[in-house]
Amino acid sequence: MSRQLVDERLRLQEVQRRKISVSDREIAEAIGEIEQRNNMPKGALGASLTGRGVALRTLIDQVRVQLGWTRVLRQELGGRGDVSDADVAEQVRLFKAQVGKPEFQVREIFIPVDDPARAADAGRFADTVIAQLRAGAPFPVVAAQFSQSQTALQGGDLGWVRANQLDPEVAAVVSQMPPGAVSNPITVPGGVTIVSLSAKREIGRDQATVLRLRQVFIPFPTPLNPAAPTPAQRAAVEQAGTVSRSAKSCADMEAANTRAGATRPSDPGDVRLEGVGSPQLRSLLAGMAPNVASKPVVATEGVAVLMVCSRENKTAAEPSKEEITSRLLGERVELVSRQLQRDLRRRAVMEERA
Repeated sequence: MSRQLVDERLRLQEVQRRKISVSDREIAEAIGEIEQRNNMPKGALGASLTGRGVALRTLIDQVRVQLGWTRVLRQELGGRGDVSDADVAEQVRLFKAQVGKPEFQVREIFIPVDDPARAADAGRFADTVIAQLRAGAPFPVVAAQFSQSQTALQGGDLGWVRANQLDPEVAAVVSQMPPGAVSNPITVPGGVTIVSLSAKREIGRDQATVLRLRQVFIPFPTPLNPAAPTPAQRAAVEQAGTVSRSAKSCADMEAANTRAGATRPSDPGDVRLEGVGSPQLRSLLAGMAPNVASKPVVATEGVAVLMVCSRENKTAAEPSKEEITSRLLGERVELVSRQLQRDLRRRAVMEERA
């Protein structure tokens, strides 16, 4: 049995020992949050796994364990999970001291290594994961499936981080990466990590192009095989073409998305152009004039039409109190997670020897 499966079983046993239950609704909401956070249509996470031969039940079971484990960690944290105003103020001070230095939007997949004798196994597993990513598997999907960090429930998203908030080994790699790249395995305290850089900016100085968009998304009934599209997929592309030719305003786009079933929100919220992970999509959005619909954009899970409603240049602002609190709490939860996981492994070895 792989180390990942052993760890998942130990976590599940601890969740059950504490009589923590996770409902099907909570699992569905967590999967939906991963999809929404990563601008994926409803059902895309499961469809991507199914397209790679992984049963949806596998993802459901993993999310159930992750949600239960998160509650275990909150119990372990107790009062240590309270982030004070002084903690927030210190982070704001550190942010202001870093003005002009680079900040990175990073995703991660963490593979724990508690026994140096197993480091080679972890490295081989990391190579397998990287091969999937470089073959086109979406990072959020792979992170949700394989990462043993608490960020797995966010598709591996660390958000915007400074170099001094990353392990030195990771910071050294990220500072040299082009956006969209996937790293080789990086050895860090407690294991191996794989990172992807989504975007880079200068703290407090970088000018960001913020777009307001509207989108119409028409899902495919089954994942697309570009070499052999089905009649239903061809019809969806034709429907998108009609939208592209007829929509003249963002209100038209909203109405068209409603008629298409609204499987993806028409308004994705503010989109930072420099943070768009796909170079092709970033280039498309950069060249679009306001209130002019794009041609159909075809992906594995469906076809979309986009329209830029407005664009504005903004200076990257300091993080909000909510963002700082969330990050500090996440760091504390992660430390407790790694310590408790090591304790569970040691306990399991002692029971086995007894």
